[in-house]
Amino acid sequence: MTLGPLIVQSDHTVLLEVAHPDAENARHDLAVFAELERAPEHIHTYRITRLGLWNARAAGHSDDEIIATLNRYAKFPVPTQVSSEITETMRRYGRLTIERSALAANDLDDAHSTDAADPASAAQQANTGLILTSDDASVLREVVSAKKIAPLLERKIDDHTYVVQPWARGELKQQLVARGWPADDLAGYTPGDPHDIELVQDGWALRDYQQRAVDAFTSGGSGVVVLPCGAGKTIVGAGAMAAVGAKTLILVTNTVSARQWRDELLCRTSLTEDEIGEYSGQLKEVKPVTIATYQILTSKRRGEYAHLSLLNAHDWGLIVYDEVHLLPAPVFKLTAELQARRRIGLTATLVREDGREGDVFSLIGPKRYDAPWKDIEAQGFIAPAECFEIRVELPESERFDYSVAEDHDRYRIAASATSKQEVAKRIVAKHPGESVLVIGQYIDQLDAFAEALGAPLITGQTPVDERERLFGEFRSGEIKLLIVSKVANFSVDLPDASVAIQISGSFGSRQEEAQRLGRLLRPKAEGLTASFYTLVTRDTVDQDFAQNRQRFLAEQGYSYTIMNADDL
Repeated sequence: MTLGPLIVQSDHTVLLEVAHPDAENARHDLAVFAELERAPEHIHTYRITRLGLWNARAAGHSDDEIIATLNRYAKFPVPTQVSSEITETMRRYGRLTIERSALAANDLDDAHSTDAADPASAAQQANTGLILTSDDASVLREVVSAKKIAPLLERKIDDHTYVVQPWARGELKQQLVARGWPADDLAGYTPGDPHDIELVQDGWALRDYQQRAVDAFTSGGSGVVVLPCGAGKTIVGAGAMAAVGAKTLILVTNTVSARQWRDELLCRTSLTEDEIGEYSGQLKEVKPVTIATYQILTSKRRGEYAHLSLLNAHDWGLIVYDEVHLLPAPVFKLTAELQARRRIGLTATLVREDGREGDVFSLIGPKRYDAPWKDIEAQGFIAPAECFEIRVELPESERFDYSVAEDHDRYRIAASATSKQEVAKRIVAKHPGESVLVIGQYIDQLDAFAEALGAPLITGQTPVDERERLFGEFRSGEIKLLIVSKVANFSVDLPDASVAIQISGSFGSRQEEAQRLGRLLRPKAEGLTASFYTLVTRDTVDQDFAQNRQRFLAEQGYSYTIMNADDL
C-alpha cells in the first residue's frame, strides 16, 4: 500500500510532501479546513485552526469528513488527540444559538416559541426580541459570566435562555467567537424595502458553482462566498440580489469598481440606470440599488464618519461586501450594527493581513461556499496560469544605500532595484502580441518603468475618466502594454491580459497576490496559458517577503518556478 503525502502532528500542523502523486488531491481537500503556513520547495506546512474548522462546519462539512480526509492521506496514524480536538472544536459551533422569541409573556413556553428552522419568518414576528439559548446549561453559564459578555445580556429567563440587549447582536457574536463558542445566528433578518430584481439570462446562464454559491448563501442568510478572480463573483452577487428581492447596498473598493458593478448589473439583471445609484467621492446618489465605495464610508467630517450613518438610515434588505478581505475597520463597526440585514461577502481569499478573519466570520457571516481555483480552471472557466519568480541582483551602486538604510526603507530600495527594468524588457519581448501588465507599488519606480518601456501609466492620481479610457484601450487591444499601480489590484476587469510582471508590492501580502494573479485568469482565446512573473531582488528583504506570496500560490495549487534573470 502506498503511504500518503501527509504527516499530521500533535501540534495541529500538517506536513504535505509536494512531490507525492497524491499531493494535489490532498491539497485540494486540506483547503476546506486548514491554512497553509509555509510553502518551501519540497514540504508545505498547514495548520488546522479553530476558525478554519468552524468555517468548514458552517459550509456543511462534518468532523467525521475532516478526520477521514486526514486518515486517507496520512503517511502515519493521525494522533488521537488531534482527531478528538477536531471533533470537540467543530461541535462547539452552534451549541449556542441567537434566536428571536416573544418575550412579553416572560415564561419558558413563550421563550422557546420561535421556530428556529424558519428564522426569516421568526424575524418578522411582532413583539419579539433576541435571546441567547443553549441546550447545555453549563456552556451558557460559562459564557454569560464573562466580563465582556455579561453587559450584552439584559436578563435571565431560565438556565437555558438569556435575553440579549437589542443593540448587541453583532458584538455578542464577536465576543462568543473570541471565547471559543461561535453562535449559530437564527434570529432572522428584516426584509428591507422590497424591490424586484430579476436575472436576465439572455444567451447565458448561471454556472453550476455560481448557482451553488447563491443557494448556499440564501439557505444560510448571511456569509461569505470565496471564488477566484475571474470566476464571476459579481454574477453571484447579482444572483443573491435577485433571490432576496429588496433594496440593496453594494460596498466596493473604488469608483472604477463601482462603475463595473453598475455595467454588469445593467447587462445581467432587469435593473435600469434609474434604479442604480453611485455613492462615492464624485456622486452622492441613493437609489434602490446603491453602490458605495469603502473610501467614502470611511471619510470623516468634523471627526465623524458622516456617511456611515447616512447609509444606515435606509431600509436595505441586502448588503453586498465586495472584496470583503479588504473591509476597513470602521465598516466592521457599521456591520456590527447591521446584523438584522442580510449580508454577503465576496472575495478571492479569506486571508486578511490584519488578522481580523474572526470579525469577518462573526459580523459578515461564516464561509458559505468556496470553490478552489484549480477546480474552476479544470472546468475551463478561468485560464490556467504559470507562475515564475525571477531573481535579479541589486546593483552595486544601490547596495550601499540598502545596507545602511533603516528597516522601514530597505524593502523599498530592494524592490525598486533598477536591474528589474532590463529583465522586464526581456519578458515583454518573450511574449510578442500578448497583452502585458506591469504592476508595482512605488510611483517613482512606476514612472521610471513607464519611461523605459514606453508605456502609459495608471496610478491613484490618474483621473477616473482617464483610467477608464486606458483600461478600455487595453481591453480592445489598442494598447498592449500598460503600467499600473495598486489601483489595478481590485475589481478591474481586464479579460485579455495574459502576462503580468510584478515589480514590487505590499510587503508580501497574500491578498494582493490573489488580486494580481486574478487579473490574468479570464479564459483566453485558444486556451492560452497566462504567465505571472514576480521580479525579486536576491538576498534582500524583497526575497524574504516573496516567500509569503509563494505561500498563497501554493495554497491555490499553482506551481511556482524560481529562475535567475540570466535563464530567461
